[in-house]
Amino acid sequence: MEKLKIGIVGAGNIACNAHLKAYKECRNAVPVAICDLDFDRAKKAAEEFGISATYASVEEMLEKADIDAVDICTWNNGHAPVCIAAAKAGKHVLCEKPLAMTVEEGLAMKAAIDEAGVTFHLAVPSRFGYPNMYLRELYEAGEFGEVYYAKTSAIRRRGTPTGWFTDKKTSGGGPVIDIGVHRIDAAWYLMGTPKPVRVSANVFYKIGDYQTKGVGRWQGTPCPDNQFDCEDAGVGIIHFENGATMLIEASWALNAPPKEETLICGTKAGATVEPLVIFGERAGHLSTDEITVFPQNDKFKLEIEHFAEHALKGSRDTKYPIDQAITMQRMLQAMYDSAAQGKEIVLE
Repeated sequence: MEKLKIGIVGAGNIACNAHLKAYKECRNAVPVAICDLDFDRAKKAAEEFGISATYASVEEMLEKADIDAVDICTWNNGHAPVCIAAAKAGKHVLCEKPLAMTVEEGLAMKAAIDEAGVTFHLAVPSRFGYPNMYLRELYEAGEFGEVYYAKTSAIRRRGTPTGWFTDKKTSGGGPVIDIGVHRIDAAWYLMGTPKPVRVSANVFYKIGDYQTKGVGRWQGTPCPDNQFDCEDAGVGIIHFENGATMLIEASWALNAPPKEETLICGTKAGATVEPLVIFGERAGHLSTDEITVFPQNDKFKLEIEHFAEHALKGSRDTKYPIDQAITMQRMLQAMYDSAAQGKEIVLE
């Protein structure tokens, strides 16, 4: 089988702990080059995962490496410049979430991708989790009817990552843009990705760099002049053009029970993703059905194979194309803008 030749950009946590492990099992994609500003880290990853070519910059990799596509695993502030450079070089782009730091950056990425005509996919792996895929199939079959309400949560009682994650100029924000995006997207996808029109939100800087004992943290690499200036919690409400509404809560640190859940409600039935339960009616009576679909699957592997399949055949119709990525960025930015301005944000 033909394989898409991939250049990995960034040799940090998400590359080594998720993407590169998934590539080992991919049927149609193979990493053949890797670059990182920390050349020693790139060399270490290359040795561990059997990658033949190592570079100190994306510019050098794009010029010298025999690759078809790039897989962007950098800090968030690197997504836009790397994507634009790759598209201009005619390379397909797989980009970790969030799309960018701002909507303006996202639009510049879209312009480069559209001009080059390359395949783009935003890496939000929940779309490839079996429960989400099963519920999306039910949605498309009309099993839920009109989905008009959703509630989604990513609550950590304590779980603030270290390093660049807390530095706003590098990450773009805290839990809203880091872990909230996964839950917002899960609900939005299962609602049919309706057009957002109004957003009201608030973010909180209350607990900060806590010293709580006995809790683990995701260890991020420090960035230059590393600051701790991101929110530790955020809440919001998004209204959609079709009249549907989504409630959102996300936190790295909040004095509340930990919770990860997504609920959608339709005119015929509703569902939760975790656990996977359908709330409906059968023969005139209420029904609550717990569904087992498959064992835990490798969402990253399925995601990469999906991207590679489309890139190899020159299709831009991936499950997370650039236009949807821009819309998600608008929702995220509107949450921060609403909090900063103390008012509801109306989207164009």
